[in-house]
Amino acid sequence: MPSVEQRLFELIAAGQGDIAVPGRGSTLSRWQTLARVASEDLALVKLFEGHTDAIAILDELGSTWLGSTGVWGTWAAEPPQAKLRLHRRGDRVRLSGRKAWCSGADIVTHSLVTCWDEQDRQCLAAVDMTDPGVMVTKQGWNAIGMGLVASPDVLFDDAEAVTVGLADDYVTRPGFWHGGCGIAACWYGGALPLAQALVEAVQRRAEPHAEAHLGAVDVALRSLRALLIEGATWIDENPHESAQGLALRLRAAADETATLVHTRVGRGLGAGPLCRDPDIAQRFADLPVFIRQTHAERDLAELGRLVARGSGGWSL
Repeated sequence: MPSVEQRLFELIAAGQGDIAVPGRGSTLSRWQTLARVASEDLALVKLFEGHTDAIAILDELGSTWLGSTGVWGTWAAEPPQAKLRLHRRGDRVRLSGRKAWCSGADIVTHSLVTCWDEQDRQCLAAVDMTDPGVMVTKQGWNAIGMGLVASPDVLFDDAEAVTVGLADDYVTRPGFWHGGCGIAACWYGGALPLAQALVEAVQRRAEPHAEAHLGAVDVALRSLRALLIEGATWIDENPHESAQGLALRLRAAADETATLVHTRVGRGLGAGPLCRDPDIAQRFADLPVFIRQTHAERDLAELGRLVARGSGGWSL
């Protein structure tokens, strides 16, 4: 079996890393690819999604780095204890500080990082990970789930970088929320192998409680799939509109669905597969950690504020 790193390189070498940019008519195809990779391996899709997101960002912001070969990471978390600073020295840009939640930091060859300039404006910069001022630490990641693709802290010490776009472009561009929607497709795909394991268990032995769990899983997955298809269509029809509400809704639905699948499949299968099947056990450990990328009630509250300011749009 190839390692996660090997599979990532294989996907990129085969051209899968250049999947359609969202909002240009093939958004659903993009999400289908993300879901398919997630169904193969959650650690793999964590890296694959970061690479494809970086390529889409570079394309949207017209960066000359788009032609760079290698594997990209996209690191945009902004916890208060890790604020990366950008300093301009003539035509050169340097980065100093700590960046947290850097998925695949020991694997990627380049990274896009959010950082803050002298006027405390958020900027985006591209970095070559071989720069001597970049140091990947062992700090910041102790989880067993998603352990095959750690997200540690990275230290930057006067590391050379190139700015991508203008200040605040990263969050104000339409693609920011398009990328947020894509994560929901990953969570959807990540839940599918668990659902399939329950299907196979019921096929082997009919048992009413397992069948009821499978019915609930089917309803949840089909509901989320319908939302994803509707969302992809909306983005392609409204590529320049803000997809914030859509992203919050899709991520909340995917979080709830993946959690339901995780719980229902666990109850339907019992302890045996969770303890004796290494693939099932790994996915049961990975999925809850991966979906915690959502901000739970904070995102729901923000969605509620958006709904209150407009229309629910609930008419059939």
